Amino acid sequence: MTKFLPLRTSRIALFPLLALAACSNEPTHADLPYGTVQQMMVNEVQPTAEIYWGAVKFESRLEPDGSVVEEEFEPKTEEEWTEVADAAHKLQDFAAELQTEGYANDRGEDWLVFADGLAKAAKQAEDAALAKDPDAVFEEGGTVYNVCSACHQMYPPAQLETAAGDAQVS
Repeated sequence: MTKFLPLRTSRIALFPLLALAACSNEPTHADLPYGTVQQMMVNEVQPTAEIYWGAVKFESRLEPDGSVVEEEFEPKTEEEWTEVADAAHKLQDFAAELQTEGYANDRGEDWLVFADGLAKAAKQAEDAALAKDPDAVFEEGGTVYNVCSACHQMYPPAQLETAAGDAQVS
């Protein structure tokens, strides 16, 4: 026969556990709206940056017959330009989020410098897209890439494949 503790006793036993959880230094879900930094990068920042980077490009490929096909890509319609500008604007939003306590906590001052650098580069990228200037979009995309690469040298992405697999935050 199993004995159950009275409801009052189980509440008393639960109180210390709740108190310990409240005192934890771990960021809460509200502090990390996009999940961990790796999850945010894999699920949000990288795909958004890819939209921007893919908007203006030059591809050269070797065909099976030995010929070389060269193609230039750039936005043509108002909708395509808007998508590129929106991607750059979202990168600014992500940069601001990376500067919040939840994401910046326990990281060096350089974390904030990199996040600010991303915000500034993404603003210039947005301006280039709003101007519908393919050359400037390409150039500013390189600046965004350089800021990201410099940050990744200081803060290497840890097992992004693992983070991507369980990164669905609800």
